[in-house]
Amino acid sequence: MSKVVVFGHKNPDTDSICSSIVMANLQTKIRGEEVVPCRLGEINEETKYALDYFKAETPKLIEKVEEGQTVILVDHNEFTQTAEGIENAKIDTVVDHHRINNFHTAEPLSYYAQPVGCTSTLLYELYTLNNVEIEAKYAGLMLSAIISDTLLLKSPTTTEKDKKAVEELAKIAKIDVEKYGLDLLKAGTNLDKYTEKQLINLDAKIVENSGIRCMVAQVNTVNIPDVLKRKEKLEEVINQEIAEKELDLLVFAITDIVNSNSEAIVLGKRTDLVGKTFEIKNNIAVMPGVVSRKKQILPLIEKNM
Repeated sequence: MSKVVVFGHKNPDTDSICSSIVMANLQTKIRGEEVVPCRLGEINEETKYALDYFKAETPKLIEKVEEGQTVILVDHNEFTQTAEGIENAKIDTVVDHHRINNFHTAEPLSYYAQPVGCTSTLLYELYTLNNVEIEAKYAGLMLSAIISDTLLLKSPTTTEKDKKAVEELAKIAKIDVEKYGLDLLKAGTNLDKYTEKQLINLDAKIVENSGIRCMVAQVNTVNIPDVLKRKEKLEEVINQEIAEKELDLLVFAITDIVNSNSEAIVLGKRTDLVGKTFEIKNNIAVMPGVVSRKKQILPLIEKNM
């Protein structure tokens, strides 16, 4: 693979996939040569809905990058969340809205990051800064990503820039944000088709800090009790994941997108990192008002380390 490739994090969500496609389109126009969008895992039902709606092709699946391969990272920077071989690749550009951690390069690079709700909000800015016209398809993909990451602008991660981007992108894509947004989010709540292992890994991120290795997984639903009917089997798989990935803690957050609450299955030898903030009963932590892994769950874990 000799062309420049762009990809998001492992266990990709809608922002990771849509940002890869959109960034590849932007960079192809800027560079005058093809930049290829890729993915590091299977796409979920919500993302499929967005891609089908805007008639976008699913990015190519890769697991590792070649030595010396030029890559662009979107929606992540941590090496624990990216492709194998990244240490020997040439990281050309990063566009991200997360913290910078476990990241280094041998050469200078372009790095565009801001504390906004979604990477696609930054890509909207980059189109504007580079005077590149946004086609309706790519506007729709960016819009989908922002709706997904901010839960229709209801997440505490939402900023004024996200709201402005949604307003402008909706005009270009000619989309009714409320109607499309609800349909998109609901498409991602059909979890019955997934095995317990697939559920745990649908949208999961591993973070390491102070010698502690944690994995925080998250799924969206409109019915938390329905997901918790599988609690016994989920716990069995979670314990397997803890052993296989040498985790100190695994938090599986089940988020109600209608009522903006979460309940989490919490297992591992460091459940105290959650238990200091939320009471844990029968391995379940009830988290009222919690919907964001990035701004609410991960910070409380790290605060308690």
